[in-house]
This record gives sequence, structure tokens and C-alpha cells, in this order.
Amino acid sequence: VPPGGAAMVVYSVYVVNKAGGLVYQYDNYLPRTDVEKTFSYPLDLVLKVYDERVVVSFGQRDGIKVGYAVLSINGIDVNGKYMSDNRDVLEYLNTSFNYPLAIRFGRPRLTSNEKLMLASMFHSLFAIGSQLSPEPGSSGIEMLETDAFKLHCFQTLTGIKFIVLADPRQAGIDSLLRKIYEIYSDFALKNPFYSLEMPIRCDLFEQNLKVALEIAEKAGTFGAGS
Repeated sequence: VPPGGAAMVVYSVYVVNKAGGLVYQYDNYLPRTDVEKTFSYPLDLVLKVYDERVVVSFGQRDGIKVGYAVLSINGIDVNGKYMSDNRDVLEYLNTSFNYPLAIRFGRPRLTSNEKLMLASMFHSLFAIGSQLSPEPGSSGIEMLETDAFKLHCFQTLTGIKFIVLADPRQAGIDSLLRKIYEIYSDFALKNPFYSLEMPIRCDLFEQNLKVALEIAEKAGTFGAGS
């Protein structure tokens, strides 16, 4: 739940082109799972490299859970298996004279490549949803629901998909999706430097998107003419 106790939140926005390529992604709110603790040698957690990240494979304590990744050591960010100064994470943590040290753990963040892959997978699922329909002319998947979030998808006539991940209780997402499409039309398509189907790098698009998300979270919906 975001600060202040408000439950309604939009987590992230994805824009996928008609070929299934991710052309824009914005994380609006990431739940904080980070835990930072000071450790002495030897480390009482078992770490291993999994999927190019250093993660906890055994031992849970103080909110640190199996599957959490090492995010930083002594304030130095960790990118995959290496610290940002190119030192090997496991080597550093296995060297006694580096202790005591502070390690920050948390849920692994999705990498850019993983986001590209997931967008492509959803594009395929969307098509499968349409093909499975007993009735001709069905839409693809418009909503997926879990206990933690809902995924909402709006596909335009030209095949662009706008995807929003939101709190299951967040209202007005259909209106928000259409508002994002309107912002895309006004600030990306009308930008003379933007090429169709290519990644969206337009400041005005992102600025207006952020405003729309803020309004959606506060009001829960978009009224007529908004």
C-alpha cells in the first residue's frame, strides 16, 4: 500500500506495437520490499547465481526471503553478478576482510530484456485469446486478474496495445487506457521526430502520462471531457 494508506494505485504502463515489440514502459509505483542489514563474517545466508542475479537460495531472517536478490553492498549498486564498480559480488562476499558490511536485499527488478520478452509473450497470448473464441471477431485478452494486481489491455484499430497494471480495486482503468491512447495520439504520433512502431522517447508524452496516472489514482476515474 502506498504511503498515506491509499489503496488505489497504478503500478506500470506498457505500450506494445502491432508486431509485439515493446515501444514504451513506465513504472509508476513499485512496492518497497527492500531490506538492508549489516552482516559479519561468515554470511549466515546461502547465496547463488540464478538467472544472472545473486539471490538468496537458503536461510531467511529479518524480512530477507528466499528468492530476494542482492541489490547493493555498502551503498554500491549491484547489477546482476557484479557491483557497479565491476567487482564480482560472490567473490566480494566470500572475502572475510570486507566485513562487516551492509547488504540490501529485495525482490529482483525486471531487466529491460525481460520486459521486452514479457511484452512479446503477452502479444502472443492476446492473439491466442482471439483465436480460442467460439464467436468470430472476438477481441483478444482485455483483462488478466491475480490476487495482487489486474492487467488491463486496450488494443487500437491499428494494433497498438496499451497495457496498465493496477491495484485490483483501482476503478476507471478503461477510461485511463483511452486517455493514454489520446495522449499517445497527441504527443507521440503528432511529434515530427517520432517514427511509427519505434520506441517512444517524447518528453511531452511522458509528462502528460504521469499527470493522467496521478488523476486516475486520486479520482479513480476520468469524467466526461477529461
